[in-house]
Amino acid sequence: MTTYSNTSADRPAPGLPDWLAIVREKVEGLRFGVVQIVVHDGKVTQIERTEKTRLPSASGRDD
Repeated sequence: MTTYSNTSADRPAPGLPDWLAIVREKVEGLRFGVVQIVVHDGKVTQIERTEKTRLPSASGRDD
């Protein structure tokens, strides 16, 4: 996994693609879920976020 450093929460660091800021926004605050990047002809065309809400088990343990 590659980690990118960013000085602004709104824009990616110089030289990084604009869509990277959107991906970062979708990932931040996501506890359980999926961020999916759709690519057509070598370009990012869509970014999807699916968030899951985990409920505690009946035993009271958070598995």
